[in-house]
Amino acid sequence: MKINKGLLIFFLLNIFYLSVLSQKMESILYRTITKDDVKVGAECTADYFPLLKDKNIAVVANHTALIKDVHLVDSLLRASFKVVKVFAPEHGFRGDAEAGAHIGNSIDQKTGLPVISLYGKDFKPKASDLKDVDIVIFDIQDVGARFYTYISTMHYVMEACAENNKTLLVLDRPNPNGFYVDGPILEKEFKSFVGMHPVPIVHGMTIAEYAQMVNGEGWLKNGIKCDLKYVRVNNYNHTYYYILPVKPSPNLPNMNAVYLYPSLCLFEGTDLSVGRGTDKPFQVIGHPEMLNGPYSFTPKSVPEAKNPPHLGKLCKGYDLADFADLFIKNYKKLYLFWLIGAYENAKEKDKFFNNMFDKLAGSANMRKQITEGKTEEDIRKTWQEDLDKFKRIRKKYLLYPDFE
Repeated sequence: MKINKGLLIFFLLNIFYLSVLSQKMESILYRTITKDDVKVGAECTADYFPLLKDKNIAVVANHTALIKDVHLVDSLLRASFKVVKVFAPEHGFRGDAEAGAHIGNSIDQKTGLPVISLYGKDFKPKASDLKDVDIVIFDIQDVGARFYTYISTMHYVMEACAENNKTLLVLDRPNPNGFYVDGPILEKEFKSFVGMHPVPIVHGMTIAEYAQMVNGEGWLKNGIKCDLKYVRVNNYNHTYYYILPVKPSPNLPNMNAVYLYPSLCLFEGTDLSVGRGTDKPFQVIGHPEMLNGPYSFTPKSVPEAKNPPHLGKLCKGYDLADFADLFIKNYKKLYLFWLIGAYENAKEKDKFFNNMFDKLAGSANMRKQITEGKTEEDIRKTWQEDLDKFKRIRKKYLLYPDFE
């Protein structure tokens, strides 16, 4: 894979002039907030503790379910509520399993609670799992991308609750990519666990807003409805840049990775590395044959990525970490130029895409458009009509002031 001088200059000029531009934009654009500026749903105990009295409780959570520095499960147990089990999503209850690793059932060492995996043999709670449960609490920090699997887990939990007449209580959290909406809409033929609903890659909704949409639009099996309740975040709206207090998954270690993730995850459907097995996952791109890239890295086997793409091979490419903070969060769109440029300069174009790409993109159109040499503008135009339709649907379910 060979990158020409034109593409190299393009990357370097972007980093240079956008660093200047972003300093001007930041002062007139959205406000940056932290956990100290908001009160997440889990913190608003007066709003949901009355619902839990004398109930057997199951919690769907991972390491992000924090009330300040205290885990939700610990908080409930300290308040003498009866938590009977935990359901764990991808990466596990403690959030330390690598992406895609199947997780088995276990016992949580800290609390002694049974942990039932929803990312192993089963994606959906069984009727027997819910037999001794009155109410299910869902509290997981999402990052607002269609292929981030926590919303798929929520779908199956909603469906199981609907089928078994259980209440689902969603404790809402801000969406760190909730300040824009962009990307192609998922086509039903490409439905998978990395994309279950007809939404764009970046949906711009909190987890409670999204749950309302899944319920309201009849996207659960046979159009069934879940008895859905939620607790809002205080002092949040969709014009805020929310800085996550804890990494949401092992390979999104910081906000640069979170901002780049919607655009860079598409590279997981290609032969390029996005830095898994390095200290900058989802902040770099590279390949052993990208000879002219100014940045180099060698993926290694680490707990977060035991067998990353191009393991042990020197990759040349680009460090995009600064680009994320300086530009991507103000761009408020998917950034397709890297993907298009990498394909244009690939030595073996027939090996560039893998079977995962269409699932991540949500259709076969983007791959076809890139191989046909379409421009970013051409590609974007083809999804605009459906994107506008989605935005109208989205409006019905928003709980917070929007960016438009």
